[in-house]
Amino acid sequence: MKAPMWRRWMCLLSLSLLLLFWLAHVITRDGALTSARSSDIRGYARVGLGRMGQQFLNFHCNQCALVSSSGQMLGAGAGEEIDQMGCVIRMNNAPTRGYEKDVGSRTSVRVVSHTSVPLLIKNEQYYFQQLADTTYVFWGPDRNMRQDGKGHIFNTLLRMAVKYPRVGIYVVTRDRIQYCDSVFQNETGKNRMKTGAFLSTGFFTMILALDMCDSINVYGMIDPNHCSRTNHSAVPYHYYEQKQVDECRMYKFHERTQRGGHRFITEKAIYGKWASRHRIDFKHPSWTL
Repeated sequence: MKAPMWRRWMCLLSLSLLLLFWLAHVITRDGALTSARSSDIRGYARVGLGRMGQQFLNFHCNQCALVSSSGQMLGAGAGEEIDQMGCVIRMNNAPTRGYEKDVGSRTSVRVVSHTSVPLLIKNEQYYFQQLADTTYVFWGPDRNMRQDGKGHIFNTLLRMAVKYPRVGIYVVTRDRIQYCDSVFQNETGKNRMKTGAFLSTGFFTMILALDMCDSINVYGMIDPNHCSRTNHSAVPYHYYEQKQVDECRMYKFHERTQRGGHRFITEKAIYGKWASRHRIDFKHPSWTL
């Protein structure tokens, strides 16, 4: 009886060692993407694989760089630091070409608003062919993202998914968008729809980063009090549109508008609260929490 029991324990020990070796193998060069540790993030469903809901985003990073599209990035010189992060998250159509010194060159995940989809399609070979290793996450209202043939943005994404099957194209699910609305209400005490506001791409990006990253380094995002300071820096709203409106002017306009605006300043106050509970660090400019 003792010999079989001894052999059984040896088999269990061998299996345990094999499992440990396998776990070490799946960790990438810098510990960035660890599929063995992560699980599906069920609020983000892949497009183009038959019936929706069959595959969800499976992405985990130890350390992320979330790069703002703000003009604050001009002259930041943070490109090399950003590229050394495990994963790099960008928004909408923010380019890297020509701005590598300040914003870096790598893109792991790009979160895109429904309003920016035409800008990506306009340059589809660059985004979906040259940058085929980028994962795209699209968000939008149900009228544009519905999957019954009447959602024109979803239909466009479906065509791209069929045309470029190597590219991971995901959409934020209706449940996840409702969850984001509930987060906004819980943090502010206000119903997002009753305020006449839309959540920004930055808000959806920060929620996703909290889902997939152990720690987040946010680059180029101003704090909620920045625009009220008399000596605040004047920069363009986007670093790649330098002749466009001033960032603080845009933020103040959206904060005050009654209908159809974003609450950029309010959202940044929420991020500041989250930074006290999560590993979030703000750089270029840095925040005093």
